[in-house]
Amino acid sequence: MSMQPAELTALITDTVHRMVDRAGTITEYRQPLVGFADADDDRFLQLREVVEASHMLPQDLVAAARSVVSFFLHFVPWVAKANEPYKDQVAREWAVAYVETNQLIGRVCAQLIESLAEHGVQAAAEPATHNFDHVSLVSPWSHKSVAIIAGLDSFGLHQMVITDAGCAGRLGSLVLDAELPASILEPKERCAFYHDGSCLECAVRCPASAIDTGEPLDKQGC
Repeated sequence: MSMQPAELTALITDTVHRMVDRAGTITEYRQPLVGFADADDDRFLQLREVVEASHMLPQDLVAAARSVVSFFLHFVPWVAKANEPYKDQVAREWAVAYVETNQLIGRVCAQLIESLAEHGVQAAAEPATHNFDHVSLVSPWSHKSVAIIAGLDSFGLHQMVITDAGCAGRLGSLVLDAELPASILEPKERCAFYHDGSCLECAVRCPASAIDTGEPLDKQGC
């Protein structure tokens, strides 16, 4: 049975929220963020210039792609704060959150693909991680860049996506062949360094010294 765009948007958003609420993980989450983009947005093509020449377009995942969904599962504060005592490694809590959340994103995408198929909508997704070239460390489908296009916010100096809820969490995304209204983001610079140069906390705290204000992120060092 076909659904109207508003109904599909609600189905997707409700599914993400429900599955996170019932995740049963050690890791705890705040309310997820969900954004939507037009699959024909010119910025997807631009990713072949700024990310990787072979970066996939939405149509490479779903031939008749019309929309792209991005969602951010962000951790409660204690997950990120667990890293504070460590300089050369991450806390166990953070490592567990990384693994659990990637698995949760896989389950969310699988459920969305199944639920959407029941309404005649084809959808496909790329894994939340381990989908990158292990030499260049570049992914053919950048969840972070997709999140920006879907209105979840902007990059910080540390090349993480800074949302209204911060940047401590994991991203997932989905491509589908139904037209959904794109999210409209009010322009706002959330990285204090890019805003007025007032913060270099990420560069100071980076144990690999991979963040430099005048150079791209040192991916190998990171």
